[in-house]
Amino acid sequence: MPRKAAALTKLFVLDTNVLMHDPTSLFRFEEHDIFLPMGTLEELDHNKKGMTEVARNARQASRFLDEIVSGCEDSIEAGIPLSSKSRKAATGRLFLQTKISRIDTPLTLPNSKVDNQILGVILSLREEQPKRQVILVSKDINMRIKARALGLPAEDYFNDKVLEDTDLLYAGVRELPEDFWDKHGKGIESWQADGHTWYRVKGPLVSHLLVNEFVYQEGSNPLYAIVRSVDGNVAEFQTIKDYSHQKNNVWGITARNREQNFALNVLMDPEVDFVTLLGQAGTGKTLLTLAAGLMQTLEHKRYSEIIMTRVTVPVGEDIGFLPGTEEEKMTPWMGALEDNLDVLNKTDDSAGDWGRAATQDLIRSRIKVKSLNFMRGRTFLNKYLIIDEAQNLTPKQMKTLITRAGPGTKVVCLGNISQIDTPYLTEGSSGLTYVVDRFKGWPHGGHITLARGERSRLADWAGEVL
Repeated sequence: MPRKAAALTKLFVLDTNVLMHDPTSLFRFEEHDIFLPMGTLEELDHNKKGMTEVARNARQASRFLDEIVSGCEDSIEAGIPLSSKSRKAATGRLFLQTKISRIDTPLTLPNSKVDNQILGVILSLREEQPKRQVILVSKDINMRIKARALGLPAEDYFNDKVLEDTDLLYAGVRELPEDFWDKHGKGIESWQADGHTWYRVKGPLVSHLLVNEFVYQEGSNPLYAIVRSVDGNVAEFQTIKDYSHQKNNVWGITARNREQNFALNVLMDPEVDFVTLLGQAGTGKTLLTLAAGLMQTLEHKRYSEIIMTRVTVPVGEDIGFLPGTEEEKMTPWMGALEDNLDVLNKTDDSAGDWGRAATQDLIRSRIKVKSLNFMRGRTFLNKYLIIDEAQNLTPKQMKTLITRAGPGTKVVCLGNISQIDTPYLTEGSSGLTYVVDRFKGWPHGGHITLARGERSRLADWAGEVL
């Protein structure tokens, strides 16, 4: 490689956790080169056993490395080109450590620890190639702090992030500016259909709207509508059903605020197959979803049953040696389901104790609790699938779950991206953030970020001050 080209491109030294987090990271560094120390390969080998997501990723990373290296054994010293294996996505080279680094790690850091060996390798590389930028890439915060203490540049691995800033995440709701009708009222068309008012509007804001995005205007003449189509600078709005009124109650539940009203509209819409609800604790995600599910399963007969699953943190590993069937093993994780069913069962006061008990048995027979571990390969027909605590899923796990949906199935993902318990997952790289971003604007998908807590004045105050 010419010296000038080498000086322009950077050399990224990968820590093991990057490969175990995203095996395709080998092909994500574009024109820059990658260096893998022996310590990284050693740790990859240690972590390949088992059925966890990390072990699967370690095995996949090893397969990628095998494909890249096999047949190029003679050119390891000079670097193996990545362009053919990555379909030109990466044009840099892969270097493997072929000799012991001459520099011992300073500050008498113990050499027995792989992290310190990797730091020693980076110091050695920097001495060999002084004109080139050598950068450590690691998802381990302490490793990056150590590197910076030694004066070495270190970065997190950002390629898995859907969004840099979660404040930019699609909210599903947009407030129309006060002068909206002045700017967009010219040539407006309006008509009635199926009990809703429709508007066809043109103007500058239209190009920013997305299909199934809710738009609203407060004031003396409030408007609550959903964007049904966007074609160039022409959009069609449809006014929504008011679920805050008792006559439109869903299994005895009415919307307590604007966002809950929007959420019930997408949950009850048979044309929407995929719904994501984000929100802090106490915003009503699970209650609204279950109420809509029971109404459509037991009254409207749209779905045959409700299937509820959630990530069991410790995440999606073995659900262990609890006694009983899959359903019984999942029971300790399903406190949220029990609490919400208690609320929904109390809504029918006229039924009396016998009636309530009968309803409860009927509801129990229609709600199945499943573990994520046994989802692969299944197909759900005419089911109402609720994925709770979805912020703890990786994008890959999320894809596995959503692709289970067969004809007539509705999938609802619930979560709070500020409560992530899975190691190496952040708000920006969570599977929930991923699906919200990828599904926005799809005519059969809906998303709402619930803003207001409705649990109790105590819970709301605690959420604010603690």
